[in-house]
Amino acid sequence: MTEISLELVEKLAAAITELGLVITADQQQQLLQYLSLLYKWNKAYNLSGLQKLDEMLVLHVIDSLAVLPFFTANTIADIGTGAGLPGMVLAICKPEAELFLIDSNSKKTRFLFQAATALGLCNVHAVHARAEGYAIPAQVAIVTSRAFASLRNFIESSQHLLADNGRLLAMKGQYPVAEIADLPPGFTLFASHPLHVPYTTVSRHLLDIRRSGNQDMTQ
Repeated sequence: MTEISLELVEKLAAAITELGLVITADQQQQLLQYLSLLYKWNKAYNLSGLQKLDEMLVLHVIDSLAVLPFFTANTIADIGTGAGLPGMVLAICKPEAELFLIDSNSKKTRFLFQAATALGLCNVHAVHARAEGYAIPAQVAIVTSRAFASLRNFIESSQHLLADNGRLLAMKGQYPVAEIADLPPGFTLFASHPLHVPYTTVSRHLLDIRRSGNQDMTQ
């Protein structure tokens, strides 16, 4: 694997402290191993548009860590997961959770399987499928996506995966006013959380969308 510099080790640790997260030394090592694998595989399989380790650390790993406090449930589906963002980061930091990482690109799901195996993650299911056609073994408490096309498409593609009282957590950049106005019937924006991502000034929001009338905060 690609050797990770001490600078990147310290940068990750500082970001975790800034975000107020509790992540063990072993989990931090796994995050860096995942970064190393992603960097190596990306050269051959074009898994990410980013080419530099430092950029991948900030805009992939740390960006995914910024949403970790909102993922309080233990069954999660990440659709259009790509190289495992945020799904692999969540799986490393939440070993008690079961993660379904779903993508229609077979190169990306092969990477996810190999990365989960190399990191010893038994809580990851790498699923090669389109979300709308995937029959999940049991509906999950949270469905998420980091860069899915639109909120309407996200919901229409994944609502069958979601338990009745579950949440859709959509990671977005700028606050998507037009997309929120176009939510499909039966779904409501419950909350919007502006996110701070250390080492970058890019705009980030996490949108909490639920079935209309579902105000359950226990999930």
